[in-house]
Amino acid sequence: MSQPQWVGGWWGGGARCVLAPNPGPMTLEGTNTWLLASPGSASAAVVDPGPADEGHLAAVVAAAAQVQAAVTVILLTHGHPDHAQGARRLAQMCRAPVRALDPAQQFGSQGLADGDVVAVADLELRVIATPGHTWDSLSFLLTGPGPGAAALLTGDTVLGRGSTVIAHPDGRLREYLTSLQTLRACAVGHGVAAVLPGHGPVLTDPVAAIDGYLEHRRVRLEQVAAAVAGGARTAAEVVRAVYADVDPVLWPAATLSVEAHLDYLAGR
Repeated sequence: MSQPQWVGGWWGGGARCVLAPNPGPMTLEGTNTWLLASPGSASAAVVDPGPADEGHLAAVVAAAAQVQAAVTVILLTHGHPDHAQGARRLAQMCRAPVRALDPAQQFGSQGLADGDVVAVADLELRVIATPGHTWDSLSFLLTGPGPGAAALLTGDTVLGRGSTVIAHPDGRLREYLTSLQTLRACAVGHGVAAVLPGHGPVLTDPVAAIDGYLEHRRVRLEQVAAAVAGGARTAAEVVRAVYADVDPVLWPAATLSVEAHLDYLAGR
C-alpha cells in the first residue's frame, strides 16, 4: 500500500499525495492521487483516483480517515485509465459522486465545465478547461480561506518532470498551447505558488515551469519542421530524426505528439 505524503501551506489548507503503484515510462513514479482537505474539515475531495488497484484505493480512504474527513466528491482531470480507472470503485467505497468533463466518466452527479466552482468545506476548486493532452483535460485552481496563495492541479497538462504527450488525434497541439497560456495567466493572476501535477514532484515555480513547457514546444515544432524539410514524410520518419536520443520505448508516444505537431504545421 502506498504511503501518503503531506504537501501544504500554499492556501491555508492541505493536499496529500497518495502515490499509485503504477510506475512506468509514461507515469514516472506513478499517478499522483490528490486528497484535498482543509484542516479540521469533515469533508475532502479526491482528484484522480488512479488505477483500479484495491490497495491504492484503500490507501486513499485511509488518508482521508487520518485527517478525520470523509471523501464527498471525486474529480477527474481527464479520462485516461491511469487517472480515472479507479474512480467508480472509489465512488462505491466512499459513496461519493465522480465529476468529470466527459459524460462517460461521470458517476452519480452532474459533470464539470470551464468556470465551475466545486466547494469542499473551506476549499474551492475552480475548473479550468485545458484541452490539448486530451479533449477532456481539465485543471483545477485550488484556493482556501484567507489571502494565502493558490495551487494548480494540472493532471497531465503540466507534469512534475519531463514533457506531456499530445495524444493525437484526441489531443491537439494548438489547443494545448492555448491551455498553457491559460494556465500561465492563471498562475500570474492568482499568485499560484505550486503546481500539483498528475505525475512527478510538486513544482514550486509555476510560471517558470509553464514557460519551460512553452519553450519546449517551440523548439520541438522547429525540429519537426526541419525534419520535414529534410525529407521526412511520415510521423515515424520524423520520430527517428527528432527523437534519436530518446529511449525507443517512448517512440510510440512520441509518434502521437509528432502527428499533433504535423497537424499544427498544416494549419489544423
